[in-house]
Amino acid sequence: MTEPFIEHEDIEDDELNLLAPQTHERFHCIVDKGQSLLRIDKYLFNCMGGASRNRIQDAADAGNILVNGKSVKSSYRVKPGDEISFILPHPANDYTIIPQNIPLNIVYEDEDLVLVNKQPNLVVHPGFGNFNGTLLNALAWHFQDNPDFDANSSQVGLVHRIDKDTSGLLLVAKTPEAKAHLCQQFFEKTTERTYNALVWGVIKEDSGTINGALARDPRDRMLFRVFAEDENPLAKHAITHYRVLERFPFCTLVECKLETGRTHQIRVHMKHIGHTLFNDDRYGGNEALKGLTTTKYRQFIKNCFEVCPRQALHAKTLGFTHPRTGKFMQFDSELPDDMKALLEKWRKYSPSE
Repeated sequence: MTEPFIEHEDIEDDELNLLAPQTHERFHCIVDKGQSLLRIDKYLFNCMGGASRNRIQDAADAGNILVNGKSVKSSYRVKPGDEISFILPHPANDYTIIPQNIPLNIVYEDEDLVLVNKQPNLVVHPGFGNFNGTLLNALAWHFQDNPDFDANSSQVGLVHRIDKDTSGLLLVAKTPEAKAHLCQQFFEKTTERTYNALVWGVIKEDSGTINGALARDPRDRMLFRVFAEDENPLAKHAITHYRVLERFPFCTLVECKLETGRTHQIRVHMKHIGHTLFNDDRYGGNEALKGLTTTKYRQFIKNCFEVCPRQALHAKTLGFTHPRTGKFMQFDSELPDDMKALLEKWRKYSPSE
């Protein structure tokens, strides 16, 4: 019998557990075909290694252990092929966020909140394999002289997240009151967010809407994909609106407006309609998906990948109601240098050259 694969991730969904008073981690596994019947708390305890059985039982009591999409108690006996998803709160001593002098681009700051224009290649939140060098470490440094801001308290800090290789605007709460107010706005979908993305292929229509529920791809648990209605009980409703900003010979610059905030939502939705993000290695955009077969064109694409060595995605605008004043605030951020250089290369490119 093979050892079960336990997949871990920090929760990234904007609407999931944001109002809970602690940070959570999500895990996923599929029970091996040769597994004998066994209580799920014991099964997960044997698989996890780092989690106590009491912690697992508490998660079951809270309804945070799902088997095939349904909540189960700790006495449930796992069967071969069961798909288990479960959420565990971080223990208070799981890790300590230490201040690190990492540059931050502060777009706006007042007594209640901070708005950061995150650079690419910066992990947002500490997790397995990334306990240092994160945005939270940078914020701990930024606030080290502020006695009211505890970087290790879940009552302040990040209100939402974006991927490591996605750049752009991130909202940070400096007080518990501000965090509760701002998280509620994300939960109720009253914030306004747009992203700029360069995608493969020339989009003919000027605008459109993608409505497709998202869940992990059973063939590759590191990927998400769109599922039809009732096809997957774990799939989450997701809507992305897009409009064309600029067309190039084999690519299109689009603005994407989110109604929901699912993990990898833009990346998966654009791939679903045949327009994978440029240089998105996880979803296959790091190859020349459109264009010519000439050596010169292949070299041009290689140069583009070197100029922007990540998915070409930037969280450009963010609008929200200020938690103290009640005023609606709208912010716009400048594209990072790598995306600027990438777009400039495409503007100068001609297929006839």
